[in-house]
Amino acid sequence: MARTRVPHGGGLGARSRRRSPAVGRATSAAGMILAVALLTPLAGCTPAPPLPTPTPLPSTAPPSTVPPATPVPPPPVLQPAGAPEPIAAELDAPWSILVLPNGGVLVSERDRGDIVEVLPDGSHRVAGTVPGVEAGGEGGLLGLAFLPGDGERTDRVYAYFTAESDNRVVRLPLTGAPGALALGAPEAVFTGIPKGGTNHNGGRIAFGPDGLLYVTSGDAGNRDAAQDPGSLSGKILRVTADGAAAPGNPFGNAVWSLGHRNPQGIAWDANGELWAAEFGQNTWDELNLISRGANYGWPIVEGVAGDPRFVDPVMQWSTSEASPSGLAVIGDTLFLAALRGERVWTIAPATTGGALEAAPWFAGDLGRIRDVAAAPDGSLWLITNNTDGRGSPTEGDDRLYRVPLAAAG
Repeated sequence: MARTRVPHGGGLGARSRRRSPAVGRATSAAGMILAVALLTPLAGCTPAPPLPTPTPLPSTAPPSTVPPATPVPPPPVLQPAGAPEPIAAELDAPWSILVLPNGGVLVSERDRGDIVEVLPDGSHRVAGTVPGVEAGGEGGLLGLAFLPGDGERTDRVYAYFTAESDNRVVRLPLTGAPGALALGAPEAVFTGIPKGGTNHNGGRIAFGPDGLLYVTSGDAGNRDAAQDPGSLSGKILRVTADGAAAPGNPFGNAVWSLGHRNPQGIAWDANGELWAAEFGQNTWDELNLISRGANYGWPIVEGVAGDPRFVDPVMQWSTSEASPSGLAVIGDTLFLAALRGERVWTIAPATTGGALEAAPWFAGDLGRIRDVAAAPDGSLWLITNNTDGRGSPTEGDDRLYRVPLAAAG
């Protein structure tokens, strides 16, 4: 399969090695185009007011990344080594895959508000239901994250969902062994994230290498709010496990980065650097390398703009090729789930700071793909999203699949 090689772009400060290059356009042998052309500011937008400036990082604050203590060789670049193998079927608008350390697997169902456990035989059972979920459009029960117990408290599952008046994060105690997992009553952790009428609700959550919870929020249909550091819309947020603004955040609140339209995928590479996948408007979807206090330009620019006020995406696609959601790092490869694009994109190598190579896999074979995750055996898991109201479900949809992986080359 032919691939397109693109240099890293974007970054701040110590990440200046990833500044955007001049970019061009290439076509794969399959006729699919990965466009990386310069983009002018969006038509009709007036120049933005002076942009917010993050505060300097205090010397006592945690670093923005947690690199290895000593240099280590990069992990291997991986790629699919076979066709997707169905694990479970008849999931209802699944949104997030959560692989637990004990081998259990949980999946959130957006419209029902259920968190289901997938069993080894492919069946699934409801482990718990999140009360207060107001499903509608793209909103509902969305991202899941896991925090292990510390001897004084039990394991917990965190869930992001759309409620009656806002988007919020709650945590639920997790008990039981795989096959009999159970979730208790939820406790509010972080509330007040603006909700969109039908879309732009963000929704991905994950604990980073620094032990803090990262939360993606969409602009909720209020484009200008993405540039306001005092708003929770159009941001990547960083909070403690109890929901407080994390120490070292750049604006003195929960905001970690701004200028996002609707990010729905976050993952960390072996160097501890944070990547995010983001829905564009009508032109460019983005893969971004996230830095503390960085501004990614929405709604003033979309895609690569070469505007020094903003951090350009590392890679971009036309919306028909991507519409990205979940993101995972396995080895030194980023795996990106594409909804409208109906494929998985691989992007590698993640950690070398050199040219990136992207390739599409399974285009049109499975329908819309919502999330990807590293499986316990080192393979890739993915879920389709054909029953969410926008897809064309076939018998048995939606499904959880396993994809075997092997070293590239």
